Order: sequence, then C-alpha cells, then structure tokens
Amino acid sequence: MHPSLKPLGDRIIAYLAERWSLPVALATLEQIPGGASRETYRVRVSVAGETRGLIVRRDPKTSLIDTERALEYQTYEAVHGAGYPVPEPLFLEEDPRFLERPFSVMAEIPGCETQVAGVRADATEDRRERLGANMWMLLGELAALDIDALGVTRFMPVPQHAAARELEYWARVIETDAQHPQPVAMATIRWLREHLPPPSKRLALVHGDYRTGNFLFTPDDCVIRGVLDWEMAHIGDPLEDLAWSLDPLWCWPERERAGGLVSREAAIRFWEQASGFTVDRAAFRWWQVFASLKALAIWISSTEDFLNGETKEPILAMAGWIMTDRQNRILVDRLHPASAHVYTEPLA
Repeated sequence: MHPSLKPLGDRIIAYLAERWSLPVALATLEQIPGGASRETYRVRVSVAGETRGLIVRRDPKTSLIDTERALEYQTYEAVHGAGYPVPEPLFLEEDPRFLERPFSVMAEIPGCETQVAGVRADATEDRRERLGANMWMLLGELAALDIDALGVTRFMPVPQHAAARELEYWARVIETDAQHPQPVAMATIRWLREHLPPPSKRLALVHGDYRTGNFLFTPDDCVIRGVLDWEMAHIGDPLEDLAWSLDPLWCWPERERAGGLVSREAAIRFWEQASGFTVDRAAFRWWQVFASLKALAIWISSTEDFLNGETKEPILAMAGWIMTDRQNRILVDRLHPASAHVYTEPLA
C-alpha cells in the first residue's frame, strides 16, 4: 500500500468495523486506475477470521458525467437480485463524515480483467468470438428483463417517448456546456428531431454505457462475470444500448469489428437471439446517430469540467480534445454520404 493511501485506508476500516460491528484489519489497499465517474479502490480486509476482497467507489471532486449514485446503487441491487452478473452491492454511504464524499462498497469479483486488448490481439478468432458472443448476448438478456419484475419502476421514471426524452436531455447538456460553437452537434440535433422514431413497443432497463471496458471477464474462457458502471442506467428503448455498444469509437481502429471483437451483424444477431427481439433497422439507424451525439455531449461536458472544475484530471482534457474530434468525424460520416473520413457508415 502506498503511504499516501494510509489515511484513506484507516477511514475505510473504521467504516467497515462500524457497519459490520466486528473488528476489521486492513490487508491491502490500491487505487484502480482509469474510470472517470468514480474513484475506485481495491481493498482486502481480514474480518471474522477470513479475508474479503472489496471494491470501494468514491465520488470524485468532479466527474466526466453527472450521475445519481443512489439510483446506480439501487440498479445494482435490482439486477444482482435478478441473477444478472454484477458485483454484489454491500453498502451505499452518503454521509461525508466517513470518506469526505459519498461512496459505495461492493464485493470484488476476483481473477478478472476489464481490458479486451489482449483478446483483440489474439492470433485466433476463437477468443474474440467467445467474448463477443457473450457480450452481446448478455446485453440481449438485459433487454429481455421485465422492468416491473425487476422493481426499477419504483425509482426510475417511465418515459412516454424514450427517444425524445433522451435526445432533449443530451441536447441540453451540449447547449449548456459547450465552450465554443458546435456545428456538427447542432446539425445532428436538428436531424434527430426531424426523424424521431415512434415510441418503443417495449421498454427495458437501459445500462447507458454498455461497451468493452465496462465489464469484468475471465481471460482464460472469455466469460463475462460482472457488468460494471451503471451510472447512466434508466428505463428506455433497448435499441439505445445496442446502438451505444456498436458506436465506431469503441472499435477504433478496427472499424469492421464491433468493440474490436466480432462483426456488427454478428453482434446484432447475438443480441436478437438473447433478447427475443428483432431489430427495427429504421429505428436503429436513429439510435446509432443518437449514440454518437450522446458520446459527443459527454466529451463536450468533460471540456467544461476541465476548464472550470475543481480538478485537472488528464482524462477530462483527453476526452474534451481527442474524443470530441473523433466523435465529430463519426457524426459527419453518419450524416453525410460524401464524407471521406475513416468511419464510413453514411445514412441513406
């Protein structure tokens, strides 16, 4: 453990001892790099004669996205209770006297990775295919879960028109946080408003950020053991998650492979097989454009946070610079059939 983490470790131990009403000893504490919405720490403690692995996620001073921690935690509870693979949620604490900022505690899922670079670099197709099939079938299984049986309607609003609600939310983010004119974003918003799909026939729990890097998998068998980062979860159209997972940004530079794993069509087939739905291609085209706009809104918002926030996290600057440029190029490709950029998937 790095000496700078000792004060935090002492506070975590004091909190756990109070919650469990048992003596707790700290074995190890390390910060997990990456992630822009929460500070994440891996903790191992000794309690009641056994060693337990925990993950502590604390609110940062500023974040890539603004999210509701209680809603995220309740979502973890709901999907974990339904048997969907997520880390087991243990505690949500919003009292600042413990760690200065709100945090949650979850059980660690050991022996897993989040980065798929090793699988993508594999010389054989087998591991890519296995992980890709698992990834999009799990997303299909999420779409198939009944929102009333899950209980998420108790703490999430049910939209009358999911597409319109999501579009106007992220349009407001862009209009509020943009530091300079955003012509590509404005053109995209106009197009999306003019081509709204009909309301979804079936609403689902939408993860909101389902993509490579946001799940834990065991590298030997390429099985996903836990889906992470439910900060943007909401009730909506299940096509939203599918479109987000297939955004070209997540497969760069391998534009032919969704997430760098399997073809886009294969990913859609896996999703359809597991969800029991057939993708409405016209509606899906709208959600694909929306997904790229939503990502652009997040990168624009990160620029505002970097310029005006309390911290100068490099990931905020990178998102506001490199990712904004790439997402603008993706949107130009999507909206203009004459675009010569590398992300060639123009709209009809």
